Amino acid sequence: MINEIFKFYPKPALPENWLGLFVENVMPIISIVFFAILLMLEMIPARHKLYKSTMLRSYRTNIFMFIFNNIFLSLLSISSLLLLAERYHHNEILDAYNYPVQLVVAFILFDLMLYIWHWANHHYDVLWMFHKVHHSDRSMNVSTAFRVHFIEVLLTTLLKALFIITLGVEAAVVAVCEAVSMLFAMFHHLSFSFRNEKWLKWFIIVPAMHRIHHSSLRKEHDSNYGAIFSIWDRLFRTASESLTGEIGLNNIEALNFLELLRFGMIPVVPVSAQLQAANTTVTVNPALNMDAMIAEAAYFIAEKRSFVAGCELHDWFEAEQQINECEM
Repeated sequence: MINEIFKFYPKPALPENWLGLFVENVMPIISIVFFAILLMLEMIPARHKLYKSTMLRSYRTNIFMFIFNNIFLSLLSISSLLLLAERYHHNEILDAYNYPVQLVVAFILFDLMLYIWHWANHHYDVLWMFHKVHHSDRSMNVSTAFRVHFIEVLLTTLLKALFIITLGVEAAVVAVCEAVSMLFAMFHHLSFSFRNEKWLKWFIIVPAMHRIHHSSLRKEHDSNYGAIFSIWDRLFRTASESLTGEIGLNNIEALNFLELLRFGMIPVVPVSAQLQAANTTVTVNPALNMDAMIAEAAYFIAEKRSFVAGCELHDWFEAEQQINECEM
């Protein structure tokens, strides 16, 4: 039925090789201009003078990371995804729909895929090992969007390739999805507040929502996983409204480019194995409230493994499990 509504809207006739020209010439210009505009918005407010050195260090590190990723993964760029789309867009899943319908459906599914992938990066050790690089920035800003370990970029690109092959997404649709998601990644990392955020957050991910996701508190940074639409966080009950912690990861100071590459290769040590090896248990003070007890137990667990970075999430869950077992 939906397809019938748009039957008079076939795929638009465009000059040959328009997509390649758009990706190679237009998209980079749009991205640079958009980045420059957001950067100016961040630097204008006087409150940022207090954080000038921290932000400049963050900009420098993140831009180096962006350049390295683009050079190292040049063969896995959007051009490669477009080639896949050209070859597999007749897979009869989305190809059966007219162009406007395919664009809308693919865009929604693409954003849902990014939400699920982001959630997985927080809940599986092997993925968090790389994703924690993104969360290590002590000054969330527009350049934080580029602070991604090259292994995570590789895995994300492979996931997008699987998405394209499975659904048979057309190359033009892939280009639109990639362009919009890239602009949104810069936008929701913006260190700037504006008046209509409280209304926009009901439809899209805004900086205020994503700032909570970059909190150093585990209960806050395990929320607001959305990339473009905010509906997924409300639908799956992962939305959070308040920011009470600092930005970044606990016990992790500002890292330079080379330190970030190494940081992303540090494996997440299973806490249960550490406790079993040490033959220790977590003691609990009943007078404390639940959050305080979990925090105290998590600190004890972290201390046993010499505070290896990137295990905060797992320490908290392990401590919570230990406390629940003690109460039974």
